[in-house]
Amino acid sequence: MSVWHITGGRRLSGTVEVQGAKNAVLPIMAASVLTPGVTRLENVPELSDVDITMRILRGLGCAVEREGDAVTIDSRELSRSEIPHELMRELRSSVVFLGALLARCGHARLSMPGGCELGPRPIDLHLMALRALGAEIDERAGELICSTPGGLHGAAIALPLASVGATENAMLCACLAEGETLIMNAAREPEIGELEGFLKKLGAEVSGAGSATVRVRGGALAGGFAGHRIMPDRIVSATYLAACAAAGGDIELRGAQPRHFSTVLRSLSECGCDIIAGDTSVRLVSDGNLRAPRPVITGPYPGFPTDAQPLLLAACLKAKGTSVFVENVFQNRFRFTEELQRLGARIHTEGRVAVVTGVDALHGAPAVATDLRGGAALVIAALSAEGETEILDSGHIRRGYARLDEVLRALGADAAYTEAKGA
Repeated sequence: MSVWHITGGRRLSGTVEVQGAKNAVLPIMAASVLTPGVTRLENVPELSDVDITMRILRGLGCAVEREGDAVTIDSRELSRSEIPHELMRELRSSVVFLGALLARCGHARLSMPGGCELGPRPIDLHLMALRALGAEIDERAGELICSTPGGLHGAAIALPLASVGATENAMLCACLAEGETLIMNAAREPEIGELEGFLKKLGAEVSGAGSATVRVRGGALAGGFAGHRIMPDRIVSATYLAACAAAGGDIELRGAQPRHFSTVLRSLSECGCDIIAGDTSVRLVSDGNLRAPRPVITGPYPGFPTDAQPLLLAACLKAKGTSVFVENVFQNRFRFTEELQRLGARIHTEGRVAVVTGVDALHGAPAVATDLRGGAALVIAALSAEGETEILDSGHIRRGYARLDEVLRALGADAAYTEAKGA
């Protein structure tokens, strides 16, 4: 168990270089096994999720090295297609290896994935898409035993929901399937476009990412060498902006892509923040005296991102008026609000709706990070609270934020991170 120590009341000021996107790098690392070759990825954040993915790759027989923000993956000696249970349970997105391993090896064995407890997140859509491509999948005692006895073939896949993970798995598997695959009602998140860009560097014929239909023409991939720079993390960008909005101050994000989180910027502007956005930068100025924005309703991209909802909610705890948040993606997303109430927040939740009534002041208190973004929300609230807040964290925050305490201190915050021995 680790502890975040934050003493609020300090304005934030300075510049932040935005880290690479967690939700982009993980499926790209899985995609690196599609063909025997060497992949060099740059702007890879130092996250526990990335570390676990590197361990998975090594367990499959790949050679993996990190040097600074660059990770090199040599998949030429890939010799296994099983991922141990202990790694699968630590990282939900590890299920994206299923499509890549089926395509490369023709078989795979994985246990059901783990991850943050945000409510039911079945992988039924992943399995439906892979079965349409010719996979046979036996779900047995918490394991997925998969094979392709008749080979992989192109298919028309209509996803009932625009699932990011299912879209990615289908794209990976289809790259080596015979014929053409159409993925309809595909997820449109920017990370899907990032995956398409990398797959093209492997020699895959993929198009349509960012639209509702992704087209993949399968065939042999060339292998060899592929280099790629990971896009900036839009949720991390939103986190630092929300923190500045709540605490007050003037910060600039460099290397960001504001168009990827324009809905968040719109809400922060409604809160009273001044925002100057360029193509690859965004500056936010806040006096810390916010007002409630219009109701925030989460949804698939280009809607308001569910991962940014806890961040904006935390920024609105002292906003004048009443803020309403409607969560349409994860059933248990509001678990973190009970921890915010320890700091004096006034939040009423009912089902998928949270109503926040702004308070005059928050006070430091002990709290527990319940999940990745809920933990980040506690950090944001603590920065605007009076006194010291201690956040107990079993590792959630480090799954998505690289050197968060160092970045906050560079911006003028009183923040420290202590990792318990043996953690």
